[in-house]
Amino acid sequence: MTDVPVIELRDVRHDFDGVPVLCGLNLRLAERRIAIIGDNGSGKSTLARMLNGLLVPRAGEVKIDGASTRDDPAAARAAIGLVFQNPEHQIIMPTVEEDLAFGPRNLNLPRAEIAARVDDLLVRYGLADKRTQPAHLLSGGEKKLLSILSVVIMRPRTIVFDEPMTSLDRRNRARIARVMAELPQQLITITHDLDLIVDYDRAILLAGGELVADGPPQEVIARYEQQDET
Repeated sequence: MTDVPVIELRDVRHDFDGVPVLCGLNLRLAERRIAIIGDNGSGKSTLARMLNGLLVPRAGEVKIDGASTRDDPAAARAAIGLVFQNPEHQIIMPTVEEDLAFGPRNLNLPRAEIAARVDDLLVRYGLADKRTQPAHLLSGGEKKLLSILSVVIMRPRTIVFDEPMTSLDRRNRARIARVMAELPQQLITITHDLDLIVDYDRAILLAGGELVADGPPQEVIARYEQQDET
């Protein structure tokens, strides 16, 4: 099982064009399965991009194992992988195997190791027959799987999922849920799919960029549903 990095947010604040998106978040994310929920515009996706250094807060700090993402964003991205909501934003190479190999090549890993990693994932996740297929011809579920595997192949210690079930049918939702459940890494999942997170260790509810609830998923989900009723 992959060791979990120490992720800390200290008075994290952010805005877009003067509109506050995150308002003084203080969190320590240490559990193996963490869900972040809330309505659209609550700051969830902004937070996801901050966790792996794609976005730096206007104020405050995000720290990974004590190192600020502001000072060393590359180290943050090595430790924490991010799976985007839309796989089209993540798949960039022409074929399935080329897309999987892209990240490791950027790390200058030996060719033999890259080939071994690609082969392992293609076989393990049932994509071996799609190896040379154009990635844009994959089904929606296969594209989502490929986008996940393009992060898994980098062997991060944490994987952040931004709305992993968006636009998937029931069969593919079940498939992706199984893939996620079997991953050894720490998972931080941003989702509206509350059924996905009932067995998680912890859930965090955001509203208007602020922390509203933090605790066992059943309690936080109940608070979220109560909030929707008011």
